[in-house]
Amino acid sequence: MLNRRSMLGMGGSGAIAAAAGIFGGAGQAAEQRYAHAVRGLPRLKITRVKTILTQPDTARLAVVKVETSEPGLYGLGCATFTQRAQAVAVAVDRFLAEFAQDRDPDNIEDLWQTAYTSSYWRNGPVLNNALSGLDMALWDIKGKRAGMPVYQLLGGKCRFAVDTYARAGADDLETVQELVQGFIADGFRHVRIQLGGYGGAKTAGQADFHRAGFGLPDDQHMPVSAYLKAVPRMFEQVRKTCGDDVELLHDIHERISPRDAIGLVKELEVYRPFFIEDPFPPEPNKGYFEQLRRATTVPIAMGELFNNPHEWSDLITERLIDYIRVHISQIGGLTPARKLAVLAEHFGVKTAWHGPPDVSPVGHAANAHLDLAIPNFGIQEMSFLNQATLDVFPGSPTIRNGYMFVSETPGFGVDVDEKLAARFPISESANNWLPLRRSDGSAVRP
Repeated sequence: MLNRRSMLGMGGSGAIAAAAGIFGGAGQAAEQRYAHAVRGLPRLKITRVKTILTQPDTARLAVVKVETSEPGLYGLGCATFTQRAQAVAVAVDRFLAEFAQDRDPDNIEDLWQTAYTSSYWRNGPVLNNALSGLDMALWDIKGKRAGMPVYQLLGGKCRFAVDTYARAGADDLETVQELVQGFIADGFRHVRIQLGGYGGAKTAGQADFHRAGFGLPDDQHMPVSAYLKAVPRMFEQVRKTCGDDVELLHDIHERISPRDAIGLVKELEVYRPFFIEDPFPPEPNKGYFEQLRRATTVPIAMGELFNNPHEWSDLITERLIDYIRVHISQIGGLTPARKLAVLAEHFGVKTAWHGPPDVSPVGHAANAHLDLAIPNFGIQEMSFLNQATLDVFPGSPTIRNGYMFVSETPGFGVDVDEKLAARFPISESANNWLPLRRSDGSAVRP
């Protein structure tokens, strides 16, 4: 019988080998456990990267699938840029696929950094979304290898579920009010209210530029004065009929001048908004944020159109916003988003990731996994998924009582039925946003 001292004297793997010879099968099992603990998981290679384009609902979704040298092990990531879906697919299938071939999917940070500079010029929505698809898929793979949901890899849960807000938008005030009441009955505590779409364009009617034959007949009209009058009336009516307990949000969507935005936010302060979103365009407007901070205590959310850290760093570090509201695939995936969350935490800024219908279920899951794991989570925009989308993407996040819940299976918990996805081909139209114009035809820049 070997005592402790003689076992230690054998040293290293030789000790295990000797013990295996003495103890037979039990020793061999111990050797295997030792080897696994020392060497970790077997090394992988990326064998294939491809884009899956599908449209089971209104939005053109782009999901990236990364396959590995381990049979059956793959990851999925969201690369949805619905206005330029084909351009993202080319960026993935023609360029990132070749770049990632034979690389180690475990090294997510290295892959992100090197892929980001692989075209020399970097940044922008097409490249960032393509990179996001690769990045999220690598996190999905890592979670599957570890046998854990991704939120566990990020440190575990800070909350039992993800609180969300619904969107109540209509062309008339009565319908907005009814939608809010319905969401409250369904358990939502936060509702964003919009009248006539962004800027009230759907209620504007024919404009002078239409009568003059300027632009195209489908170009939308936004009269600023009507919008500035309608929004406070909407808040007043919803507060009066729906009470003070529901949290109300509104998205200006950069449709008015900074001066008008500051005046509107000040006027809304009496209705206690949860936040007002995107008051100014994404171009440098720090000076206006400083003026807005001095003018009102209404919380401000910003960032839906941001691509680059230079766009949000000053706003966060100078505490000029209260919620950072980026579209995670737009900034390059989970890897930069978790760094952004940490930066925001240190300056008292909360998160409110963008979660519209033009995010795939994989993207919604990525939002939620990060929401679960960070201490400075604020609120999450949600979207209702139709049955076709749920069929194409089994394991999609679910909504109950206004909270979002993720699948507790390893990775992001979302899979894709590729054969079914192919039955919903994307629209081949350009899917451009319709121009929005002032009465004289001047273009409004969201």
